[in-house]
Amino acid sequence: MPLLELKNVCVGYGRHRVLENVDLTLERGEIVTLLGANGAGKSTLAKAISGLLRVETGNVLLEGQPIEALMPAERLRRGIAHVPEGRQIFAGMTVAENLELGAYASSETDHTTRTQLETVWTLFPVLRERMKDIAGNFSGGQQQMLAIARGLMSKPKILVLDEPSLGIAPLLVAEIFRLIERLRAQGISILLAEQNARQALSVADRGYVVENGKITLEGRAADLLNSPDIAERYLGMGGAAGVSRAASDALASRLRTVLFPAATEGG
Repeated sequence: MPLLELKNVCVGYGRHRVLENVDLTLERGEIVTLLGANGAGKSTLAKAISGLLRVETGNVLLEGQPIEALMPAERLRRGIAHVPEGRQIFAGMTVAENLELGAYASSETDHTTRTQLETVWTLFPVLRERMKDIAGNFSGGQQQMLAIARGLMSKPKILVLDEPSLGIAPLLVAEIFRLIERLRAQGISILLAEQNARQALSVADRGYVVENGKITLEGRAADLLNSPDIAERYLGMGGAAGVSRAASDALASRLRTVLFPAATEGG
């Protein structure tokens, strides 16, 4: 049984349908990445899982139990923590206050919360040093680390990360992806929505490509990384009138060389 499963999920904003019949699974201890251009529906899917958006039709199952009718706080208590796009930390509060808010919905004892705080400090030693500092004074990368740390304070089974590399300096992006791998090693399942295809696939077990609110491609991350279809579909190339499949494949191959040079060099 998957830890998380979506069946024929449809989500919209008012009359505007954004997600159409989405099927997705996340196993225990797995990293699954959602790839797609800006506006493809990745953030909408993340919000539907955490409860910030209502599922119009379909089912969201956590450990086989339907949760689509549950409020976000209850989903958090059941083990789904969402780190939204843009970090959305409480900039006027201290690091300590932000982390305390991350545990607000938890039913754990103070001792357990303190133990989880120690775990977070081990992952983010800079936060321990700056617990009394105002979070808004942090750099973008440090704020992203604080946002992830806040999500971890609820001891989640699933961490939903929405564009964690967005607006972050390259050196810190690499650090964030190393952190994601460490979290998986600790048994946390991760759903990672990312535009940075190469980085996301390099740490993921499986991936889904989201285009116009639909899943158009899925598979093992290693297979997707080496597939010309990633360049073709991710950039919306191929299939246009007057373009042969051979020409489309050749173009996709050249694009893959540009997008994923390391994967191309490795065969």
